[in-house]
Amino acid sequence: MSSPSKIIDACARIVLDSRGDETIEVEVRTTKALGRAAAPAGKSRGIKEAVPYPSGGAKESLEIFKRTIKQRLIGLDASEQESIDLMLKEVDGTERFEKIGGNLAYAVSLATALAASASLGKPLHEFLNPNASIIPLPLGNVLGGGKHAGKGAPDIQEMLTVPLNPKTPFDAIMANALVHKELGKILQKKLPNFPLGRGDEGAYAPNMHIYDALESVIEAAERVSEMMGIKLGVGIDVAASSLWDEKRKCYVYENEGKHMTRDEHIGYIISLVREFNLVYVEDPVEECDFEGFKEVLKSVPSVLVCADDLVVTNATLIKKAGEIGAANAVIIKPNQVGTLTDTRNACKVAHELCMTPVASHRSGETPEGHLAHIAVGFECKLIKSGVVGGERVAKANELLRIGENLGSKLRMATLGGG
Repeated sequence: MSSPSKIIDACARIVLDSRGDETIEVEVRTTKALGRAAAPAGKSRGIKEAVPYPSGGAKESLEIFKRTIKQRLIGLDASEQESIDLMLKEVDGTERFEKIGGNLAYAVSLATALAASASLGKPLHEFLNPNASIIPLPLGNVLGGGKHAGKGAPDIQEMLTVPLNPKTPFDAIMANALVHKELGKILQKKLPNFPLGRGDEGAYAPNMHIYDALESVIEAAERVSEMMGIKLGVGIDVAASSLWDEKRKCYVYENEGKHMTRDEHIGYIISLVREFNLVYVEDPVEECDFEGFKEVLKSVPSVLVCADDLVVTNATLIKKAGEIGAANAVIIKPNQVGTLTDTRNACKVAHELCMTPVASHRSGETPEGHLAHIAVGFECKLIKSGVVGGERVAKANELLRIGENLGSKLRMATLGGG
C-alpha cells in the first residue's frame, strides 16, 4: 500500500509578497494531500544569510524548479523532512543556496512539510513536534523607521511591545493590537498634521526623533497595561548594520543628524535601554561585531540582547554567539537559512545554550500563518510577526487556532530563564 505522504506531483509559480515584489510559491502533492508555501523576503538582509535568488531572480528559481527539483521530489516521502532538505542542498551545492536561491529552498521545504502534515492528519506544529505545548509571546512592531519606512522616520528600525504576563493567547495578541491603536491616538495629538502613515510591517512611521518615538510607545503601552491588567515590555530593533558606514567606520543617524564612533554608538544604545527600561534590544551593533554584542550584553545582562544579522539562523554562528556571551536571544527566520531542518538545528543550539529563540517574519511577507506553527513546533518563546495588516494578522490568528488545538496542554511562554 502506498504511503499517504508519498509525493506524486509538484509545481511552482511566481506570486507577490506584501510589498508587491515577486516571490516563489511551491505546491507539493502527495497521494492524500496538498502542501503550498511561498517565501517571504527581507529588505534589511544580513550579508551572511542565504542568497534569496540566483542572479536571474525569482524567475530563474522557477526555471530551476521545473528543470531539476520537481523530478527529484516525485517519489520521495514528504514526511522525511531531512531527506528532502538534504536533496535541496545537493542540487544547489553551495553554502548559501547561491545556485537555486534560499527562497526556493525554503518554499520547497515548507510546502513539503505542509503536505506531510496534511497527509498524516496533523497540524504543522504537531508534525514538527508532537510534544509542543508552549504558545510564544507576540513581539509587535508598533513604530518603525530605518529601511522599513520613509525619510524623516526614526533611524532605529523598530520599536516593539511584548505582553509579559498574559493568561491567554488572545489577551497577548489583543494587548499589542491595543497598543497600536493607542499609539495612533498619541501620534495624532503630538503630530496633528501626521497622516498616520505606516512602514512595510504596518508600524507607524512618524517624522520623529528616537526619544520622542520611544516616549510615545511607552505611553501607549502604559495605557494598555492599565486597561488590561497586563504588564507590557518595550523593546527596539536597532538594525545597526543599516546605520554602519564601513568606509568611515562610524554609525550614521541621518534623521538625528549624528555620526557616532563604535564606542559612542554602543554607549548610546545602552543608555536607551537603561533610560527607557527596555526589555529587548535586537542587533544593537553591526553584523560582524561579536565583541560589540558582548559589550552590550555584559552592560545590560537582564535584557534580551537578540542577534539577527550576526547569526542569520545559522546553528554554527548561534553556537559561537552563545558560547562567547555575545547574545542571549536569537532571531529565527527560516528563509535566512533555507530549510526547516536547518531552522530546527538553529533552535536546538539556541535551547542548548539557554538562548531565547525568537521566530520572525520578514518585511515582505506572505498572507499565511505558517510561521506561527514553526514558532510553536520549534519552541520559540517569542514570535515577531507584526501587529496589523493581513499578512501580519494571519500569524496572530493562527496562534489563536493553535491555542485551541492544544487545549488543556497549552502553556504561555515566559521570558524568565534561558
